[in-house]
Amino acid sequence: MKKKVIISACLLGDFCRYDGKTKKFDSIINYFNKYEIIPFCPEAPLFGTPRERINVVEIDGKKRIITDETNKDVTALLTEEIEAFIKQNENVDAIVLKSKSPSCGYKTTPILDENKKILRNENGIAAEVFESHYKALKIKDELNFRDF
Repeated sequence: MKKKVIISACLLGDFCRYDGKTKKFDSIINYFNKYEIIPFCPEAPLFGTPRERINVVEIDGKKRIITDETNKDVTALLTEEIEAFIKQNENVDAIVLKSKSPSCGYKTTPILDENKKILRNENGIAAEVFESHYKALKIKDELNFRDF
């Protein structure tokens, strides 16, 4: 039975980013060629591609996912999408996410204040949910994925 790895879909070459582009990373695809690769993007199924950019904004001490132009709070929608994905993919062996992404960034996502000034870098919403659910797994990004 093959090991399973969740990888941000944009790193696999899917044109699923907010700007309709990809961030294909061939070395990740090659590194995990013996794994069953499970593509992951919580934003595209909900909001389409291209779409309005989102940010992680700290409001009253809580991280919220807010659309950039319309200021709509989409935290609950994204959380539901991520939790549904996890239910379908309970048993995985590795996770590689896109750095700096408001969804997928692992310790690299800019956390903004309400004036869109960077406060610090932390996890994006999916990285946060994955970290609490897949407690025994290392989460990596495209910059350090070889350390499994």
